[in-house]
Amino acid sequence: MSNSLPYSMKDVSYDNAKFRQRSLYKVINQTLLTQNVKRDWLSCSTGKFLALVMLFGLAYLFLTHTSSGPEVSGGLAKNVMVNEGDKINGDGISGLRKFWRKPPRLPPRLSPDEKGGKNSLSREAENPSSRLKWVSRQQKVKDAFIHAWSGYKKHAMGYDELMPLSQRGVDGLGGLGATVVDALDTAIIMGADEIVSEAGSWIETQLLDRIKHKGQVNLFETTIRVLGGLLSAYHLSGGDEGMKLTRNGPKPTVYLDTARDLADRLLSAFTASPTSVPYSDVILRDSSALPAPDGLSSTSEVSTLQLEFNYLSTVSGDPKYSLEAMKVLDHLKTLPKVEGLVPIYISPQSGQFSGENIRLGSRGDSYYEYLLKVWLHQGGSENSNVTYLYDMYIEAMKGVRNRLVHRSVPNGLVFVGELPYGSNGAFSPKMDHLVCFLPGTLALGATKGKTKERAMKDNLLTFDDLENLKLAEDLTHTCFQMYSVTSTGLAPEIAYFHTEEYSEEGLDGGNKTSKYLSDIIIKRADTHNLLRPETVESLFVLYRITEDPKYREWGWQIFEAFENYTKVDTGGYSALDDVTHIPPRRRDKMETFFLGETLKYLYLLFSDSDVIPLDKFVFNTEAHPLPIRSAVRSS
Repeated sequence: MSNSLPYSMKDVSYDNAKFRQRSLYKVINQTLLTQNVKRDWLSCSTGKFLALVMLFGLAYLFLTHTSSGPEVSGGLAKNVMVNEGDKINGDGISGLRKFWRKPPRLPPRLSPDEKGGKNSLSREAENPSSRLKWVSRQQKVKDAFIHAWSGYKKHAMGYDELMPLSQRGVDGLGGLGATVVDALDTAIIMGADEIVSEAGSWIETQLLDRIKHKGQVNLFETTIRVLGGLLSAYHLSGGDEGMKLTRNGPKPTVYLDTARDLADRLLSAFTASPTSVPYSDVILRDSSALPAPDGLSSTSEVSTLQLEFNYLSTVSGDPKYSLEAMKVLDHLKTLPKVEGLVPIYISPQSGQFSGENIRLGSRGDSYYEYLLKVWLHQGGSENSNVTYLYDMYIEAMKGVRNRLVHRSVPNGLVFVGELPYGSNGAFSPKMDHLVCFLPGTLALGATKGKTKERAMKDNLLTFDDLENLKLAEDLTHTCFQMYSVTSTGLAPEIAYFHTEEYSEEGLDGGNKTSKYLSDIIIKRADTHNLLRPETVESLFVLYRITEDPKYREWGWQIFEAFENYTKVDTGGYSALDDVTHIPPRRRDKMETFFLGETLKYLYLLFSDSDVIPLDKFVFNTEAHPLPIRSAVRSS
């Protein structure tokens, strides 16, 4: 694009200019010498004489001024300690130091529009009818979860996934009953006690035997869905001095013991590899591991295991899980990058990246997510051992802004594209729906889970944080438009964006009333919708942080579209083949993440902010909340 990118460092430096500190010499010089009136006044001898008298007078006042005593605030004198040597010249020097001291750094302020929006939000929150509206909508999400579970329980209990149209189950994730485990903590959070009992009972009586006798599973998918789900259920049901949101289901130790047995087998992916990069697959029954057929692992997969293994080490008291998982991030720290951006493949044999393809969609996405989340979960700024992760995250987000962020034409939607041939290759205006995780991560990284108002008031936001937060808001808007631009109101799996260099005719989303119909291009192979959670995840995080009610309204529109076009009367919800036509063709698949992530994030979007608060929990990439121990214990 010929125009400069909307989030370039040049703009950041320019915005920062008004906050830079200036020396006393520059202040006087600019004030007295840059204005024509002043220059004329100083050109006469009388003016020069008066100026000298004024300067000598000011110097005398500052050097001889004596304080009338300590300041008093709220009836209590401020404690100011001075030694005897300082007292001799204390008053004069104190005044001189006050004169010479540097001006304080001005903190970022909420704009008048933001202040107004916050006031209107406060009024909405205090309005009983508004609260009742969101409680009612939250209940509708819970009803949808119960309907999804009823179809799974009736037709596919114990299988990984439900095929709702065929009314049968299918094992596509290794046969560990992934939907049961993925859905469990959603049921706990929603207070769906009957489902908690059913899922908990199945885990107690069936899962451990499955783990001991099943064959090949993917390390990444099994970790984020099954291991993460077990650990979250352990905490939320009262384990590790946890929240005990339910009294249903087995004792919490059942979940922990099962998690340990599974993790012991998954460790073989790390120990069998000749480098710090684990193999992609594990044979559970004999605790062996093997690489993918092409020998490569996805960068996102090897770097999206650490939250789960770290927390397991914490609650089990055995450091081996954390030690193996963190070796991966320690190693990735040493590898060459392009402004923090990395290729999407890595070799367990060599330990090096493979290829040059850079993207934040599939195979790249959660690498960037876990740089931030592992840092937060391990204590953030309080833990110097993981500071490098935050540094890597900050560098990567600058790389995103500099190299991947562009605007569409004609209406300027901000999107994140790809570099399929590396940093020196052509830019592709392609954006997976998966990339819609990024706004939530950017907002979380900016405020560390606090509200924007609180972070601003406490002067916690750097200008880099503000840039990331603005980018988060713009990208969330784009992700929502990927929904509203289609006939069904549901997003495609992949979108392309019309730019000055790229356009295709006749590939719009079908909603002729959308302002952005010409900005978003949807190719025929990409029109499907898999009930993905990334956009509603970011809506949830953005609402919690900005407290802007529009994110709730957008989430409700998306939920209604799911209800209108994906709900199956006999139970469950179905993925769609084509979101651009009505009625849409259905794909006969209900992914586990619809219960584990999509409906959970929608429920939390409509809930009060003290339900799984963002400054006390980190959600793994499958939406399983794990407690930030330092935050939970200090509350």
